[in-house]
Amino acid sequence: MTLTPTGFLSIGTARLEYKWLAPQSADAPTIVMLHEGLGSVGLWNDFPEKIQQATGAGIFVYSRAGYGQSSPVTLPRPLDYMQHEALDVLPKVLDAIPFKRGLLLGHSDGGSIAAIYAGAHQDHRLQGIALIAPHFIVEDISVESIAAIKTTYETTDLKAKLARWHKDVDNAFYGWNGAWLDPKFRDWDISEYLAYIRVPVLVVQGRDDQYGTLQQVEIAQEECYCPVDLKIISDAGHSPHREAPGATLDAIEQFAKAALRDDQGLQGRAA
Repeated sequence: MTLTPTGFLSIGTARLEYKWLAPQSADAPTIVMLHEGLGSVGLWNDFPEKIQQATGAGIFVYSRAGYGQSSPVTLPRPLDYMQHEALDVLPKVLDAIPFKRGLLLGHSDGGSIAAIYAGAHQDHRLQGIALIAPHFIVEDISVESIAAIKTTYETTDLKAKLARWHKDVDNAFYGWNGAWLDPKFRDWDISEYLAYIRVPVLVVQGRDDQYGTLQQVEIAQEECYCPVDLKIISDAGHSPHREAPGATLDAIEQFAKAALRDDQGLQGRAA
């Protein structure tokens, strides 16, 4: 499939908006970026361009159903919505784009989805996963912060700010927030997938993450049999790619170089 720079993919009954940054060479790999629980193509801002410039890889970014300009979803979301994305939707996305080899790069929910995919699929095209602030279990701090942001959404201008990035902002917000605040979601646990990952893993975690503690990192270290590189960033919270973009980009660039091997089309920034 030949991709235009922006457009929509038809996956099942959903139309998913995407952005495609073409690689600098025909042999270059592709990095597929998976956004956070309130994210979208647009909310990555210029980070995809920075990743592309740093690596020379093709960068494919898309908004999952319910986010950005993509089709809405029926609410409430099922509590296994991340498993659904990883097991049912993402495989179809990867098959629909020029993904011959490369990485998954996910933030928060997107990191969890990437981990589930890598653990559930022995995909020969996948050469590594980079996870920014992923969740493997639900912690008290996660629920407390997600409850607090619901109040913020309903009492401040946060809804108006998010509406810039989502066609149906209530669908995006309550689909995510409602699932995480469901009492049954406290049992959500995807750590079982980690033992089956057979590619290198990078975990980037802000030391001051308001949605998860370093316990998430410890779980990755304990459960993964594959190599796990860690980058703990001081003075960063849940979005280190926004709060400490230089350190986050450096960690991803070095990981990508090692995982994708420079001799097969990956380019780095000039020294």
